[in-house]
Amino acid sequence: MTAVPTGMPSGLDLATLRARLLAEHAALTGASEASAATRDPVVLDQASLGRLSRMNAMQQQAMALATERRRIVALARIEAALARLDAGDYGWCTGCGEAISPKRLALDPAIPTCIACAEGTA
Repeated sequence: MTAVPTGMPSGLDLATLRARLLAEHAALTGASEASAATRDPVVLDQASLGRLSRMNAMQQQAMALATERRRIVALARIEAALARLDAGDYGWCTGCGEAISPKRLALDPAIPTCIACAEGTA
């Protein structure tokens, strides 16, 4: 990894990008809190649920856990992007140190790498 240049690349609307990152963070946090019950352990009491119902509940729980793991990764990416914004390093590739295209950041403000590094061609 090379040193990240100081300052922000030109052509970035930092206020809009920060607002999008914060809104996405709030949405993911809210979704996580709202779906907490779906990740609770499945009760394996045969008197209350039949075998197929338990299997269905276990499958739904597994899907909810997988979704929560993806949310955690997305939240970490957003928090890292906000930290780069606060540090003045936002907009620079964490792999090669080159500026990330404003169009790429507009598509995903939490993206940490330029397209060359993302493709593995840098």
